[in-house]
Amino acid sequence: MEHRGARHDFASDNTAGICPEALRFLQEANAAAAASSYGDDVCTAELRRRVREIFETDCEAYLVFNGTAANALALAQLCRPFHGIVCHELAHIQTDECGAPEFFTNGSKLLTIGGANGKIDLAEAQAVVARHRDLHSHKPRVISLTQSTEMGTVYSRDEVAAVADFARSHGMLVHMDGARFANAAAFLDGAPKELTWQLGVDVLCFGGTKNGLASGDLVVFFRKELATEFEYLAKQAGQLASKMRFLSAPWCALLRDDLWLRNARHANAAARRLADQLRRQAKLAEAFPMQSNALFVRLSHQWAANLQKRGWSFLKFLEPDIHRLMCSWSTTDERIDEFVTDAVAALAP
Repeated sequence: MEHRGARHDFASDNTAGICPEALRFLQEANAAAAASSYGDDVCTAELRRRVREIFETDCEAYLVFNGTAANALALAQLCRPFHGIVCHELAHIQTDECGAPEFFTNGSKLLTIGGANGKIDLAEAQAVVARHRDLHSHKPRVISLTQSTEMGTVYSRDEVAAVADFARSHGMLVHMDGARFANAAAFLDGAPKELTWQLGVDVLCFGGTKNGLASGDLVVFFRKELATEFEYLAKQAGQLASKMRFLSAPWCALLRDDLWLRNARHANAAARRLADQLRRQAKLAEAFPMQSNALFVRLSHQWAANLQKRGWSFLKFLEPDIHRLMCSWSTTDERIDEFVTDAVAALAP
């Protein structure tokens, strides 16, 4: 059966629309009277209050337009040009941000290491740090971990604490790329403070774009002294929204009554349902542990091509045959059933 146009349901959680609650808050902000610009408005003040409330600490939170800006500017705030940033070789800051961290740090070097299932191998991190021991090489300043990882896995509390302990023992800071932090939090089922600053995370890039918003990610500094003059860096980088209330209002909806967690739980559960059905009906097993809203499966070239001919869009993630299927807050059981039916049919010659 042929379909008109591509169906992007499983291509990325970026392809989903705005969740209704966030859209309603945006419409209410738009219907209100004119407001102060550049973040000096009621919505932005409310957002910052809610961030402090959710993380149960007196932190500093800043809005930027997207996750790349959040990561690059957070790292630029923490690093000088001669510093190094330890990260996984498949981290988003290494593979998918077009050199933005290096650009905005004005020269800091990403020091990449391996590790199973997208997680940093601390033995490799130790070896890398040991090689950068004097002024002839970049000085390791930050270790960056992605939560959830690019493989859809989630660092446990103990694993995050171990990374933070490693950082402290080497005089380094901890940056968390949390573009899908909500999905990790939903999987770990713990208070946000127990998953971040209480474990030693210094800065969190808290993603909302992949969890029901149109745009706008947060940079959260748990140590306020690290945020000194960050607003100037954001302005210089073109990341200070003049009408910031239109980024803040949807975030206020997301953080109200744990909507951010409900959206993430739905996405995680949808991915699990998709994985279960593909395993039973198409004999497809997960390539990595299923812990968030991402499912990775091995598809032959022909199988993937047959599915694409049926209108489905998804990502080939790793050579030679690992493909990613991503669920979102809006993924429905009906769409999952359609994909699984087509996946079984695509097996035919």
